[in-house]
Amino acid sequence: MDPDRDERFRVFVVERSGALFSTAFLLTGERQAAEDLVQSALAGTLARLEGLRDTAAIEGYVRRAMYHEQVSRWRRPRGRVVYTDSVPERAQRGHDEASDLRLVMRSALGRLTRRQRTILVLRYFEDLPEGAIAGMLGISVGAVRSQIHRSLERLKKVAPELRSMREPA
Repeated sequence: MDPDRDERFRVFVVERSGALFSTAFLLTGERQAAEDLVQSALAGTLARLEGLRDTAAIEGYVRRAMYHEQVSRWRRPRGRVVYTDSVPERAQRGHDEASDLRLVMRSALGRLTRRQRTILVLRYFEDLPEGAIAGMLGISVGAVRSQIHRSLERLKKVAPELRSMREPA
């Protein structure tokens, strides 16, 4: 490979790994699974780096690879999953309310199905339009809309504590 492209990819990985991991964690709900997802997507991107001209194209390719890999993981036979009914305790005085919200949101997303969690992450955390989500997941825009609606309804049922939390300023 071209040394300049290798260096560009290395810089990309250093600069964007944190953001990619955050998205992967929201998609998977588990640290190890998120690390595996990012690693798999980066390895696949490295193999196709020749056709990617700039950093935005690289990031787009990595993120699509992550979403597609996560969809593939849904379809694989699953091992045992353990869910809890407890919500993290509210932070003591002096703690950041945004941290509280993040902990409660992670817990709430963990109570959704993998597909519901992915749909909400793509729409509300990645801020992707419904058409882009439909293309990534290989479903219609109408299916995306209905799944977003159903996922939000399910989130309201399984995580009523989100209603009592205030969004940070």
